[in-house]
Amino acid sequence: MGKTGKKEKKGRGAEKTAAKMEKKVSRRARKEEEDLEALIAHFQTLDAKKTQIVETPCSPPSPRLNASLSAHPEKDELILFGGEYFNGQKTFLYNELYTYNIRKDAWAKVEIPNPPPPRCAHQAVVVPQCGGQLWIFGGEFASPNGEQFYHYKDLWVLHLATKTWEQVRSPGGPSGRSGHRMVAWKRQLILFGGFHESTRDYIYYNDVYAFNLDTFTWSKLSPSGSGPTPRSGCQMSVTPQGGIVIYGGYSKQRVKKDVDKGTQHADMFLLKFEEGREGKWLWTRINPSGAKPTPRSGFSVAMAPNHQVLLFGGVCDEEEEESLEGDFLNDLHFYDSTKHRWFAGQLKGPKSEKRKRRRGMKVEPEGANKPESEGASAQAPLEVVREVVAEDGTVVTIKQLLTAPGPAGRPQSDEDDSPEEAGGPVVEPCPRSNAMLAVKHGRLYLYGGMFEAGDRQVTLSDLYCLDLHKMEEWTVLVEADPETQEWLEESDSEASSAGEGAEGGEEEEEEDEEDGEPQHPLVMPGEQFADYLPRTEQYWVSLAQDGAGPDAKEKKVLKVAQAMAKAFFEDLA
Repeated sequence: MGKTGKKEKKGRGAEKTAAKMEKKVSRRARKEEEDLEALIAHFQTLDAKKTQIVETPCSPPSPRLNASLSAHPEKDELILFGGEYFNGQKTFLYNELYTYNIRKDAWAKVEIPNPPPPRCAHQAVVVPQCGGQLWIFGGEFASPNGEQFYHYKDLWVLHLATKTWEQVRSPGGPSGRSGHRMVAWKRQLILFGGFHESTRDYIYYNDVYAFNLDTFTWSKLSPSGSGPTPRSGCQMSVTPQGGIVIYGGYSKQRVKKDVDKGTQHADMFLLKFEEGREGKWLWTRINPSGAKPTPRSGFSVAMAPNHQVLLFGGVCDEEEEESLEGDFLNDLHFYDSTKHRWFAGQLKGPKSEKRKRRRGMKVEPEGANKPESEGASAQAPLEVVREVVAEDGTVVTIKQLLTAPGPAGRPQSDEDDSPEEAGGPVVEPCPRSNAMLAVKHGRLYLYGGMFEAGDRQVTLSDLYCLDLHKMEEWTVLVEADPETQEWLEESDSEASSAGEGAEGGEEEEEEDEEDGEPQHPLVMPGEQFADYLPRTEQYWVSLAQDGAGPDAKEKKVLKVAQAMAKAFFEDLA
């Protein structure tokens, strides 16, 4: 009795501590979220001006991570939504919607009126009813300098048959968060965990919510038993027996002022609905056998054939008090809930080359050894130039070299061996974290993600495919060279202002600066925002008024104007 009482008191104490922390984070985050709300409202005003559905064939999407990639339930299509990109100076958030036609190997950009605002680290779940629906909850938005965050708590559904977005407003749902996980379970969406972060504080969650797809209502579940500790970025999947498995994830806690310690979880839990007990759920800790994945964060998950769960890549962080080193991974693991066992995903290699094939060099993050593709039509490399408009109106030019698989796309090298001598290098995605996965017709599709090379973050836009039934070799559908990707250091912006520009795009970037920046009032040397705003406020109000329309309230226009001015100021500061 005494031990049980102590456990209950300890549990209640932990709940009180978590509640206090949530209130503290909420108070501190409210101010910066209000600033970003005005900026988000501005984007939604611009989106509201789009009244028609426009579907345009296009090149593969730009590099990104923390987007969602989903398989269409009725068509041979993949659906890509949202994501983020960091070029060394600015953070870009997207609400673009792309489709990839698997049979035609073709991308299309689909513009639909009134979409969700830009976000990353959200969750997307496809259900088959009514011609297919894509449900999206939460995620985060960040200021251009990446120092302020807004966490969404909105729920959206994309009706795939009619290509219409709908925001579903229902009270009692989860608080704003990102990095959570969500699955379809019977006629419900079940959501677990995630985190909320402000400039100075953060909080991780281990709560569970259910959204009823028939009544459009939220309910908070209170499972019995000992469940997972708060975390984000875990594996969440439904078993054939009707349970829900949670594996791994990441969380951090403050050990002293300005020093946080991260935890890469490797524990596993089963959440099960207790039959005969209406509305009752039970947590149970489980310990499968087999070759378990090493502890990691940022891994990607998809449902493989035969109800197996597939886990790819991620990063194993080695933390010290003042530094963080990451070992990026590109391995495959499967969890079979029927056998209650983990096993490593080993590729067999092409049948015709089984005897003579030897393992080639892994692709290094720096891009020194690039993967070579095999067996496709020859195409010359395609240079794609994209102009991305940042939140402050600045135009950034991004150059990317896309090489189609085939002999023409293979770089010539003096070191190339004949097939008899080398058997060809292994084609595989380079190690990465936060990639997007989807499975269609037993084939795994992997898109994008990121890795770090020194102080540089390399964001990817390549697309790979793996037949999960054969497990022979990866196929490259879009090969991207990270070395062609723009990366701006602090010194780059100074050099750019002196007229030097970045290699490979000097003239175009200079033109962007000459044509783009003077339209906004420049920041004077040494000027503080408290001085800049009064001096330029009328300009920003006029700009905000043009975007909001004549019927917008004066208070809202002023708020949007101040947010735009602040974003522009911080970007140049």
